[in-house]
Amino acid sequence: MSFIEFARKRHSVRSFKAQSVEQEKIEYLLEAARIAPSAVNFQPWKMIVVTDKALLNQLQDCYPREWFSTAPACIVVCGDHNRSWKRSSDEKDYCDVDVAIAITHLTLAAADQGLGTCWICNFDVRKCVAALSIPKHMEPIAIIPVGYPTDPEDLTEEDKQRKPLSELVEYR
Repeated sequence: MSFIEFARKRHSVRSFKAQSVEQEKIEYLLEAARIAPSAVNFQPWKMIVVTDKALLNQLQDCYPREWFSTAPACIVVCGDHNRSWKRSSDEKDYCDVDVAIAITHLTLAAADQGLGTCWICNFDVRKCVAALSIPKHMEPIAIIPVGYPTDPEDLTEEDKQRKPLSELVEYR
């Protein structure tokens, strides 16, 4: 299967089986994120893996959607703006860019392992920080629920809303 075919199969999963994710699969996802490129290779991220039921319930308070509670694991990906590279010409902070690349690697690796994920950004950051005792210098950027999809074939390419290349690319 080509990379494009594989990438088209990856989709956001919002219903998980009540089956825990094996530790070696979690480590595979974490390794995929670890080897992701980052500006000046600073890797300004920290990944907090949550499998404890009590902590998962607290995360549910951060993002109160019924489907979210079905995930047997979540990875909270945090950025460290103190460790990220800043472009000298305008002080652009690449923390969020670097973290996004790492999360992309993680979600693609999950699909490779038969796991589903969903990129969640619309959560209560303060509740997340409190639930996981995240230090002040770290910013939770996304919560990634991870698990075995209830129906791995529940989304077809036609269901994905994607703009055509002609709207996204300009040649000069």
